[in-house]
Amino acid sequence: MDFAVVIGLGAAFGSVILAIFLEGSSPMSVMLPAPMILVIGGTLGAGLATTTLTDFMAAFKALPQYLLYRPREAATTVELVVSLTDRARREGLLALEEVTRDLDDTFLRDGLQAAIDGTDPEDLRHALEAKVDARRTRERAMAKLFTDMGGFAPTIGIIGTVVSLVHVLENLDQPSTLGHMIAAAFVATLWGLLSANLVWLPIAARIKRVSDLECAHMDMTMEGLLAVQAGASPRVVGQRLWTLAGVEPPASREAA
Repeated sequence: MDFAVVIGLGAAFGSVILAIFLEGSSPMSVMLPAPMILVIGGTLGAGLATTTLTDFMAAFKALPQYLLYRPREAATTVELVVSLTDRARREGLLALEEVTRDLDDTFLRDGLQAAIDGTDPEDLRHALEAKVDARRTRERAMAKLFTDMGGFAPTIGIIGTVVSLVHVLENLDQPSTLGHMIAAAFVATLWGLLSANLVWLPIAARIKRVSDLECAHMDMTMEGLLAVQAGASPRVVGQRLWTLAGVEPPASREAA
């Protein structure tokens, strides 16, 4: 698990709570059911209206895998592909069939199996590129949903504040309660801004980043698979993949 989400959101919410204490107040002063229900429920409803029910449910169902995402070790993949290239060049593609069953990376496993089955190189490239594009499109749609919700939340918070202020104006004949009612009215705006900037927008940015990392890894893997199928030199394949991975080869690190 990458702890960036835990540390980042912990620091953000911790700063808000600390600020409340430093103001001499209590976190319970902003934990008011009505504005929270309005902002959260209204934001979810508005978000649902922008997409389909299937996509909406799929986005929240897949959310844990993005929040708990652990970046892949590019070096491990490069070394694996180079070893596969070397073995395929010495023993032929069919020798890799037993290795295929033990691969955890489904993209690499399916692509390698297709190469072993004799798929035309151009057809294999198109098939792999289609998988990358499909993933990128799906995750961009997910990120857009949370970005849209991040845009709706502050406005819905303002709506809640206006609704509460209307109630305040209806009770001007009760001056002893006006201070509390006005303070409560602005809690909706607080929750709108807080949920947008500490929940929805960070989630959208997280999905985009994970998508970029995974698609880049898939692109690198695809180039390696095509090299394995073509019987390319393991040394040349290694150099190309290390460059695509943006990581120095082990030899360069040792020399440094």
